[in-house]
Amino acid sequence: MDFSWSKSQEELYEGVLKFAQKALNGSAKQEGHPHFFDRHKWQQCGEKGLLSLCAPTCHGGLGFDALTTTRLIEALGCGCADRGFVFSIAAHLFACVMPIAEHGTDELKGKMLPRLCSGEWVGANAITESEAGSDAFALKTRAVREGDLYILTGTKEFVTNGPVADAVIIYASTNPAFGYLGVTAFAVEKNTPGLTTGQPFGKMGLTTSPMSSIYLEGCRVPASHRLGAEGQGGQVFKSSMLWERACLFALYVGMMERQLEKTTAYAKERRQFGKKISKNQAVSHRLADMKLRLEAARLLLYRACWVFDNGKDATLDISMAKLAVSEAAIQSSLDAIQIHGGIGYMTESGIESSLRDAIPSTIFSGTSQIQRDLIAKELGL
Repeated sequence: MDFSWSKSQEELYEGVLKFAQKALNGSAKQEGHPHFFDRHKWQQCGEKGLLSLCAPTCHGGLGFDALTTTRLIEALGCGCADRGFVFSIAAHLFACVMPIAEHGTDELKGKMLPRLCSGEWVGANAITESEAGSDAFALKTRAVREGDLYILTGTKEFVTNGPVADAVIIYASTNPAFGYLGVTAFAVEKNTPGLTTGQPFGKMGLTTSPMSSIYLEGCRVPASHRLGAEGQGGQVFKSSMLWERACLFALYVGMMERQLEKTTAYAKERRQFGKKISKNQAVSHRLADMKLRLEAARLLLYRACWVFDNGKDATLDISMAKLAVSEAAIQSSLDAIQIHGGIGYMTESGIESSLRDAIPSTIFSGTSQIQRDLIAKELGL
């Protein structure tokens, strides 16, 4: 097996890492409230192609495969301390841009993708409801066909990028009796009559990634904005989740890389009882475990993307990678805080924020329990 990256991939990684370090850091502390979203940074990312890594080149994307895309999201996660902002990029790309690119009509792709890829627009995804979380297709939102329009009615919860989104992928039931097979996906513009956005939520972590509810009251959506045929919303969502679970979690791999470097440097510098704390086995073993988790999670993620890129059924590999990365991110964040001691508990240090940002990784895109269910199913259990 060849574990090496090509020269062009290495250059891309270094370029994104340096861009993130230089352009995407700085004022994260004052940005850490739910009403903040930096449009200037967003447009800079659009100019760099970071909002369209795997989108088709004919509509302004870079056309990268999942493995290269993952490597570049990893660079963002390592170079940018503002993980909420990187999370918004990933949600935009994998849950909005890619569904349109893979399932939209040529007319719809020509209308929306250039704006989403360039940074002019922000994308969002709205499937979750108060009674449809892990049971994603227990949807109460309805879409009724009236001539060349669909009338959407319902409420969506926990919409990442919701307060700032210009385009939202909305999943609604067109035939409730068919359950999963009765769900249809639509790409809806923010100024569509009948669509309103709630106030931003306060969150434990990923605070600079704005989140809100979206309300649909007789929202009139052109039939041309439907993704795929009626009843294919489940397939649209599944392919979107494969992209998201395969590539978004590279953000946490990058975070763990940055975290390990910072924590190792601190342990080599901090002295207690007349010696560096890195010389204490209790500390050095924690760092060894952090390294082990990082590399194991990274390899699982890379393999999942390789399987996905080669057109094979990647469900098992992606579920294992998502589970491993998310749970490793939490444990390594706890270790980093413990090694830093009191200073790691202080918000000024920025160490504790990694834990707050890591905890939701075991909840969104399918909980850890859902991933274990998927793995068990693939084992024939």
